[in-house]
Amino acid sequence: MNKKINIFSLPPEVLEVWNKLIKEGYEAWLVGGCVRDLILKRKPKDWDITTNARPEEILKIFGDKAFYENRFGTVGVKTDSQDFSLKVIEVTTFRIEGKYSDFRRPDEVVFTDKLEEDLKRRDFTINALCLGFDGKIIDFFDGLKDLKNKIIRSIGKPEERFYEDALRMMRAIRLATELDFEIEKRTFEAISQNKELINYIANERIRDEFNKILMAKNGIKGIELMRQTSLLQEILPELAACYGVTQNKHHKYDIYTHSLKSLEYAIKKNYPLHLRLAALFHDIGKVLTKKGEGPDATFYNHEIVGTKMTKKILERLRYPKELIKKVTHLIRHHMFYFEIEKVTPSAVRRFIRRVGEENLEDLFKLREADRIGSGVPKPVPYRLRYLKFLIEKVKREPIKPTMLKINGYDILNLGVPQGPKVGWILKALLEEVIDDPQKNNREYLLKRAEELKNLPEEELKTLALASEEKIEQIEKKAEEDLKKKYYLK
Repeated sequence: MNKKINIFSLPPEVLEVWNKLIKEGYEAWLVGGCVRDLILKRKPKDWDITTNARPEEILKIFGDKAFYENRFGTVGVKTDSQDFSLKVIEVTTFRIEGKYSDFRRPDEVVFTDKLEEDLKRRDFTINALCLGFDGKIIDFFDGLKDLKNKIIRSIGKPEERFYEDALRMMRAIRLATELDFEIEKRTFEAISQNKELINYIANERIRDEFNKILMAKNGIKGIELMRQTSLLQEILPELAACYGVTQNKHHKYDIYTHSLKSLEYAIKKNYPLHLRLAALFHDIGKVLTKKGEGPDATFYNHEIVGTKMTKKILERLRYPKELIKKVTHLIRHHMFYFEIEKVTPSAVRRFIRRVGEENLEDLFKLREADRIGSGVPKPVPYRLRYLKFLIEKVKREPIKPTMLKINGYDILNLGVPQGPKVGWILKALLEEVIDDPQKNNREYLLKRAEELKNLPEEELKTLALASEEKIEQIEKKAEEDLKKKYYLK
């Protein structure tokens, strides 16, 4: 393993901050993940410098470019870089940390003048490597050896490191996932033995580590490590409960393995986070809805139960509301079913309207992940291809009021007073157009609107709500069909 790095290959923003500290007479070292990544020839995601300069001295050196908003000795130094990873260089004073009463942060921090004392408090050997301005690597804990052997190992006693910050257990798994390393036996066992400590950690911090696992190329390794260490049971007991629960003749794997295989496909296709979450959780409701055993076991309405479960999971982990809405919408509709031989254009239009045209591509991608996760060889069968063809054929036809050839102003010009009656007329017209797109011409719609405006309000409202009622009937019928025939497999 190379013990020297050409520092002049580093970004100038880093060199400027680093060199300025040294010129002022202080010790300064690049430290942590950035050094590890440089050795592995990976692009660092952030840059950290450790120094014997005290926070007030660092602030004095960098003036208005520096800010100090914590009590742990870390000063942020702003740069003019357009690269997000270089916008702020963190400069932290050598420190010794006191007791961790809450398993999250030290009760007190004491500054020290010794580099080695500072490094002893860090989490893993591969994160305690230092780079000097002469290009030489300082390695007190055999981090280079562990890098070479692809090992994640705690510094000192792993139990103590995890008591200091329980999130380090998740971080060990995330690093093993991102780097494709193995977790050293004693460190692994310490995670299993202290898994309950993760409950002291804020859900937002857990979520951020979980996201990094999901977005890694080998994300399913991380989920499996979480299960093997029992962290999954603490963080996602709903997913852990899927392990070993067998399915029916349409599935090769148990629910847990199917979920991981679906996620694996989503990762392989480089799907965004919301689709990876949907792939992982889409069948999570099957455990609670399973009836019977063997090849004819059923999971009626698991997508409805799974939608509610996923919403609770994502809310618990403090995901943004918009992302939760996307994921749960996909899970709710992932069991869509059509008998292609009998499907009509109006049924396809209603499907588009129900699911949302903007969600179609994501829904089809989730279906592909679901199929591959079931052990079938082809992600897109003939029926799904044909459905896509029908959608392309009809989606330019009206499926919402804004696509009609007249609008609310036209209705007002007919003498209809401003209010809900305008919307009812448009919805009633849409109902006719969905059944017969040829009616979407301005002359017919104005003539028909003139007729509708004279109807009693209750009758008009009934017509307006007809499309929503039909959509509900279609959904109920689809759920009944699922009891007779499994979807497009």
